[in-house]
Amino acid sequence: MTKLEKAGIQPFGVNPAGVDSHWKYAEKMGFTFPLLSDGDRAIARAYQALKDDGRGIARTVYVVARDGTIAFAARGAPPPDDFVAAVAGRG
Repeated sequence: MTKLEKAGIQPFGVNPAGVDSHWKYAEKMGFTFPLLSDGDRAIARAYQALKDDGRGIARTVYVVARDGTIAFAARGAPPPDDFVAAVAGRG
């Protein structure tokens, strides 16, 4: 989190679980960033993060720059240094 904060990156998570589930999970994991509920999977669909079955979510990391463009995109759980570098490289 410190690296992200220093780079000016505000992380948040998105998945189809409900708000109550997110609250409990964030508390359990000690997350200090927002978790957004995408019950109808509209966000996952828009960011091409749905699995082939159209229901499951493929873990995907996007960094949206302040100008609204995608600065970084990768499936899985890339190291934070990768997306921090992508943002830093934008000047």
